[in-house]
Amino acid sequence: MVILQMKKIEKNEGNTIVFPTFDLDVRKGEIVAIKCHSEVGKQLIKMVIGEVPLSNGEILLEGVPLNRHFKSLSARVGIFQLDEVLYDRLTPQEYLKFFQRLYGAKEETEGLLDKVCLAEKAKVKIMKLSYSEKKRLQLAKSVLHQPDLLLMEEPDQNMNIESKIIMQRVLADFAEQGKAILITTDNFESAISMTNILYQLNEKGLKKIEVVEEEHKESAGTENQLAAAQEELPDEENHSFAYRQIKVEKIPAKMNEKIVLFDPTEIIFVESNEGVAQLHVNGEVFPCSATLNELSERLQPFGFFRCHRSYIVNLQRVREVIPWTRNSYSLILEDSKKTAIPLSKGKLNELKNIIGI
Repeated sequence: MVILQMKKIEKNEGNTIVFPTFDLDVRKGEIVAIKCHSEVGKQLIKMVIGEVPLSNGEILLEGVPLNRHFKSLSARVGIFQLDEVLYDRLTPQEYLKFFQRLYGAKEETEGLLDKVCLAEKAKVKIMKLSYSEKKRLQLAKSVLHQPDLLLMEEPDQNMNIESKIIMQRVLADFAEQGKAILITTDNFESAISMTNILYQLNEKGLKKIEVVEEEHKESAGTENQLAAAQEELPDEENHSFAYRQIKVEKIPAKMNEKIVLFDPTEIIFVESNEGVAQLHVNGEVFPCSATLNELSERLQPFGFFRCHRSYIVNLQRVREVIPWTRNSYSLILEDSKKTAIPLSKGKLNELKNIIGI
């Protein structure tokens, strides 16, 4: 069942498009992460709760306009904002007791402090807590009243590893209760550590990123089943079956024991670093288990060029070809860093033939 529905929403500031029109549904039991610029994520959360106006569209909480009626619906929504200020002179126990009375919540504060591993700090002034401990207390306050929807902005930014694991556990338990969670974050690794339902929002719109758990045993079993199925096919069907098997549509990268599947056109370039192929996608780097030679062969039909023994480049992202030294050249890419990629001398004529110069 859909809890939060964003219908044809968009945001413009003057002549600048913050993000174009998109639709998104968040269902009960789902943790949905949107990977976007931090400022865009901040504005998106504020749009949901009605603090920033939409340029177009509507945001619904089970059919009711949430952004226009947030005051009456606020008891059903938990909010975790990046710049939230805590009451430093209170203890965690006093802090949660205050919000318990404010919300009329039934959740036991002691049990909640235990969930976020702050039971031993229950009577310590908040001002004496570490940054990560304060963020865990903020999480406890956000779920204290058992909201149907939890909105989170950069939830684990600058937190230590222990606190990130605690947060992931609390959020997973919260979702298992049938609650819905929407996260905005500028960090790809942070997003996929908390969920497999991941979107990317930028000036081109909202796009779903495919993420799957890495399960070696099941993968091996699947390969064996496919091989057995191929053997049972008539000879005339084998060729077609094999073709479907090797057809390239996604390039896998590994992160946090999960596999992220990228469209080839999303990749700006690939480089080999200490023998490991690394995919460069929207300013972030992802390790890939395939070799550079394998990737060169798989990406070539999508307009990629092996410009150097250590680099493969997406020719659609090349802005300039410039001399670097007397006998070498560089490719300047169309990305935020204007990345320079080396072009081997022996590859120059091949590149000229490909691009027609």
